[in-house]
Amino acid sequence: MNHDHYSDDLIRHVLDSARTIAVVGATADPAKPSFYVMKYLADRGHRVIPVNPALAGQTVLGQQAYASLADLPEKPDMVDIFRRPDAAGQVAVDAAERGIPYIWMQLGIRNDEAAAKAEALGSTVIMDRCPMIEVPRLY
Repeated sequence: MNHDHYSDDLIRHVLDSARTIAVVGATADPAKPSFYVMKYLADRGHRVIPVNPALAGQTVLGQQAYASLADLPEKPDMVDIFRRPDAAGQVAVDAAERGIPYIWMQLGIRNDEAAAKAEALGSTVIMDRCPMIEVPRLY
């Protein structure tokens, strides 16, 4: 896949297909991007699952937070990653190994090696994009 350009149809397909989204790097701080993107997705009708070891067991936006993808009680449709590129790579590969179909890395986050591994495992990877920007642009 060409990660320098994604078709609008692909982005739309991912956003329409991902009903449950695990947000890795979630926060309870409403001033931080991961919080307001998570809230935006929830307000749009997605079920969001906060993932952050510091929040495990707490509730964020009405949803229980988990320490890691391994702790989730269900498989989400998408993982939205708010981590540094080196850490995001391991999250992406872990998500793909768990059979999560869509992996999204936020603005400024790109790890081509991890994307290739995740795609080889069958996941679709979007990098350096924000769903909160893409939704109003496409719909």
